[in-house]
This record gives sequence, C-alpha cells and structure tokens, in this order.
Amino acid sequence: MAPARTIHGDLFRVFLLTLVSLFAIPAATLAFTTYAQRTQDADFLRTIEARIAADARLSANDKAEAAAFYRSHPLSQACTATAPEDKDFHDQVCEPYGMHWQFHWAERAAVGTLLLGAALLAAALVLGALAFVNRGLRYASFVAGWRLMTVSSAAEVVLQSAMLVWLSFWLTAYFWHSYYVKLIALAGIMAAAAVFYAVYTLFKKLPSGWEIEGELVAEADAPRLWARVRQLAARVKTAPPDQIMAGIDTNFFVTEAPCEVAGRALQGRTLFVSIPLLRVLDQSEADAVLAHELAHLGGGDTRSSALLGPKLQQFDAYTWQMRSGGLTIVAHYLLRLYRMIFAFALARDSREREYLADRVAAGLTAPGAIVQSLIKISAYARYRNDVERSLFAHDRQHAGALGIAGFVAEGLSPYALSEAFLESMKTADVPHPYDSHPPLAERMRNVGHHVPESAYGSIVAAAPRASWADEIETAPDIEQRLWSAYEQRFVQNHELSLAYRYEPATEEEREVVLRHFPPLAFALKDGERIEVSHEGLRTSAEGGSAVAWDEVKNLSYQDNTFGDFLTVTHHDKGMLGARTTKLKLKGIGKQKEDFKAVLGRYWQRHQIMRAQQQAEQAAPA
Repeated sequence: MAPARTIHGDLFRVFLLTLVSLFAIPAATLAFTTYAQRTQDADFLRTIEARIAADARLSANDKAEAAAFYRSHPLSQACTATAPEDKDFHDQVCEPYGMHWQFHWAERAAVGTLLLGAALLAAALVLGALAFVNRGLRYASFVAGWRLMTVSSAAEVVLQSAMLVWLSFWLTAYFWHSYYVKLIALAGIMAAAAVFYAVYTLFKKLPSGWEIEGELVAEADAPRLWARVRQLAARVKTAPPDQIMAGIDTNFFVTEAPCEVAGRALQGRTLFVSIPLLRVLDQSEADAVLAHELAHLGGGDTRSSALLGPKLQQFDAYTWQMRSGGLTIVAHYLLRLYRMIFAFALARDSREREYLADRVAAGLTAPGAIVQSLIKISAYARYRNDVERSLFAHDRQHAGALGIAGFVAEGLSPYALSEAFLESMKTADVPHPYDSHPPLAERMRNVGHHVPESAYGSIVAAAPRASWADEIETAPDIEQRLWSAYEQRFVQNHELSLAYRYEPATEEEREVVLRHFPPLAFALKDGERIEVSHEGLRTSAEGGSAVAWDEVKNLSYQDNTFGDFLTVTHHDKGMLGARTTKLKLKGIGKQKEDFKAVLGRYWQRHQIMRAQQQAEQAAPA
C-alpha cells in the first residue's frame, strides 16, 4: 500500500492537471477574445468619433447624438443588439461568419466551456463525496457519474478542439496579420482526430469479462469439501456458492460477477480456493478462510462488486484510452480525478468489510484460526514471490520444468525461521483480487487475538494435521496442469526479458536476442531499404548510413511531401550544435506505422540493456 503522503501527492497532482485540462484552452480563448474586442472597440470609437467630428453635414446636435450612440454601442456588443433601432448597426457589424461574429461566438463558447468545466469539476467532487455515504449511494453516484463524465468529457473534447483550431488561425492573423496554413492544418487534424476518438471511444463496446485461471471442482471429486462449504454457508445465513473453482494463485475469493474459466462462461456465485494454500493450512484454518469468504457473500459484498465491478472496469478502460488520443487528454484528468476520489471511498468500505468478515469467521470457527490462516497465507505469498523474482532475475535461460511449487514447499519452513521473514511480516497484508486489505496487525486487533512476532515462524513451519487439498481427488492433476502452463509462460517471459537485457556478449546470448529482435528490413523507393536491428540502423543506398544505437540520443520522424525522413540526434556536438544524421525514407508508404513501432521497440531494448549494465556496475560487490 502506498504511503499516505504519496497518495495525497498523486491526488493533488491530478487535481492540478484537471484544472489545466478543463480551463487552459477556454481561458486562453476568453482572454484573447476579450483583449481583441476591447482593442477593436477603442480603435473603432476613436475612428468613428474623428469621422463624426469632421463631417460638416452634421449639426452639433446630430454629432453629439451620433457620438453618444457609438459610445453606448461598442463593436463587441453589435451581435447582441436586437432592438429595432439597432438593426442597421447589428446587420452591418455582425455579418454571419464575419470577424466580429466569430469573436462574439468564440467568447460565448469560451465562457460556456469554462462554466461546463466548473460544473463537471463540482459534479465530480459531489458525486465522489456521495460515494462515502453508503453502498447504495455509492453505486447510484457512480452510475450517474459514469454517464455524466463520459458524455460531458466527450463534449469538452469537441468544444476545446474547435477552439484550438480557431485560435490557430486568429492568433497569428490578429497580431501579425498573417496566417500559417500548416499550423491551421495541424490543429485541424489533431482536433478532428480527437473528436473522432472521443466519440468513437464513447460508443465503443469496452471489455467487461473476467477470466479466472483455474478448474472447476465437481462435487463428486470433493464431496466433503462441498459439504463443509454448505455447512459454513448455512451458519453464515447465506446461499452456498454455485461452483467451486480451484487454482494455484495465492488467494481465496468469492464473486458473483460473470466470469470465464477455460473458455467457459460462469454465472452465479463462485468460490475460488487455492490448492497450494490449502496444503499449508490445517482444515480448521481453511474453514476460517472459507467462512470469511462466505461472509462476503452473506454481506452483499460480492453482489455489490458484481454490479459495480464491470462498470469500474469499463470506466477505467475509457479513462486510459482518452489519454492516448492526443487532444482527448483534456478529458482524461477529470475522469481520473473522479476515479481516484471514488477509489478512496471503495478502499474505506473494503477495510470495513474485511474487518466484518474476519469477525464473522472468528465467531464461526475461532479467532486463533483466522489469525493463523492470515499469517500462513501472507508468508506463502511473500515467499513464492521471492522465489519467482529470484528465478526471473536469473541471467541464463531456464531449461526444463522450473518446479516453482516444489521450491516453495521445500523452502517455506526455513524461510519462516529467518530474520528476513520476521521483518517482512511486520507490515504484512493478505493478497486479494479486489480489496485493499488492512495490515495483519490491525486484523489481529479486530478479532481480539494477538500472536507475537516470535511465534510467526513456528506457525508457518507447522505441518497441517489434515488438509482440504487432500479431499479434492483431482487436486494433483489440476495443480500439474496449471503449474505446467504457468511455468511455460514464466519461461517465455523470462526469455523475453533476457532478450531485452543481453548486449549480447556471447553466441548463446545472441541467439536469444535474435529470436525476439531479428533484423527487419523495410523497402524504400528505387530498390533501397532501411534495416532495423538490435545493433542499430542501416540504409542500403550507395554511401548509405549505418548508425549504432549507442550513437543515438534522440529520434525524430518527419512526414514530408517529398518523402519522409528520420532525424537521428547524436550525443556528440557538431559545428552548429548537436550532430544529426538524416535518413531518407522515400517510398516507405503504408509501412510507416510498422516502421515506427519497430524503431521504438528496438531502441527501447537497447536503452533497457544499457541501463541494466549500468545498474549492475553500480551495485556493490
């Protein structure tokens, strides 16, 4: 769990970025239109008064009346002058799509957008505050917030994009009496892309499914476990789960959300049990964990999560997609701020629900049972994480089966008796897929059963007298299949990490790097090509360039009417500043995006590799 200072700092930073994203462009538009209209009003009045004074056809009284009219009717108010006597003035000055008409409506749009931004910010704060009241209001406020924030943020993108295009023309036209087609076109393209992306994402069907890695446990394969779960559910006064799923993750949980297992869709109540954890828990300790999870079912926690969870997932996906759409960033931070406030409310409720579920479990079994189960689960999860981290940090490929389960089972007891274990357990919490769980020490105080730190090791090292894992006939086969698939993915990811970490310095390392980063060539005009490899860039043109990654400080891709090119900025200096190399990319055509993606990935690989080497050299021997 992040320190409070970090969380509050993140919230403050997101709040400031929300203010900038909501108000910067409309405020700039309002400031520009206000300045320009005031200046035009003053210039116009000065000019018209001079003309009136010089007009010999007018009497002194007529001159006074005309001057008074224009003093009370500045140019900036022509578009709002709707009285019959003002019709000529309105029609002459506020011609549709003319300069004064544009400034009038730009000012109104800016004011409207500022008010919309302020209203959205206030709504985010109010709806976020309602989430702290109770569970019913939390769900209602999020549904309302989800609809309001997504639609309104899309409107913000449309309005601010239009303002940006308008400013790209009028800023230069007003101050320098000229305009730049490329600047306007760039702003227009960015705005059009942002509007399309915002509207497309708003109506795009976002992922809502949840896939669980495990296998269903039929009642015929674990009749005593099913009977015990039903018995505990009856004591909790809730309906039992519709299915029990077993896996190798380091947690237990229940859910009423639709989910998938091995491609099969599941509905109703699902209880997930961890076979490796069941093997270290005595049946009484496992009963306490099962009672805890069933208490979540009885308390309506899983029903609430089933309703809210998919919406949170979709909202998060929409929020982060709005960060990657260029100008859609103006909507991202408002959505993010609202989500952070809502997360605080969820975390507070989660801690209260965990305390309540612990007390229910302690009452149905024993306070000591729930506390000892928490100690064992936390210890197993931490030790397994240490084992996997050590295996992943290994600088050579893993051959054959890793045997992670065996490593953890054999080493858990010695680990439990080490000083490192005691130090890590001082701030221990228990893994869970949904909730931010309270620290172990607080959970012990909650159930009124304290275990001294000196006893943690003996609790973890004690072999269970009887395990529910032994009551699942299919448990060994389930474990074998899941561990095999898990370790296969682990080895693949480890090899990919080696491909990023190797220089390569040996032939063996070179084979690994080339497997994931082979040389890729892109065809250019007149039979030429450019090749990207783990070593750098090379062009095939006569007198072509070869640039090693170590020479590269920065890369810049330029689109050009006469052919794209890549500018490589080097670390060393040239005659007029940083030395650069331009690689011509005429004819790259439809390969452009693929080339950019490959270029970024290969250069990133080299940077990661060098950073790894520097870290190893800086590490104490």
